[in-house]
Amino acid sequence: MEELWDFHTHTTMSDGDILPIELIRRMSVLGYTTIAITDHADLTNITFLIDSLSRLKPSAARFGVELLAGVEITHVPPEEIQGLAKEAKMAGADIVVVHGESPVEPVAPGTNRAACSCPDVNILAHPGLISLEDASFAAENGVFLEITSRGGHNRTNGHVLITARNAGCQIVIDSDAHSPGDLLDARAKELVGRGAGLTGEEYQNILDLNMNKIRRH
Repeated sequence: MEELWDFHTHTTMSDGDILPIELIRRMSVLGYTTIAITDHADLTNITFLIDSLSRLKPSAARFGVELLAGVEITHVPPEEIQGLAKEAKMAGADIVVVHGESPVEPVAPGTNRAACSCPDVNILAHPGLISLEDASFAAENGVFLEITSRGGHNRTNGHVLITARNAGCQIVIDSDAHSPGDLLDARAKELVGRGAGLTGEEYQNILDLNMNKIRRH
């Protein structure tokens, strides 16, 4: 079975439907070996989320999964993103995701720019109609842009891919899973990527992603 990874998932610690350990178990059965749980975070809960997930790492390892303790900084004023991302990393976060300017949510303008300009951010999730300038900042700072399977957020996947290519920044393909039905098996993950316009070679390069490149901090 092909090994898989997903850097953007949710549990009952925010708006997901299943406990973290159930998510881990279900994904391990699908062949996932690396999972980041990235529940929605702001100033009120960011340390709690990271501490809780760190305690779960041994349990995940028993299912053959490396659990990355992450957060998704969500609907935070753009001016506060850099400080909160730094706080998350200092608290032990393996992955910091920022909720990008999706076309289906009222995310504050400037969020994409703030995330792409921040070296403590690993992934800008579902960045909508991201500008070439913002994507260029992402390339400079090693911030990955996300192609997502999440309904609504995925409407701009094609634009995200084209802009990432032009800017020279890197891509991840994530589920943004909130419930068991959102989880992607190997074929579904490929369809998300190829459906966005990735060539077969590009998709394989993304699948073969060096994990140390995204967990660079």
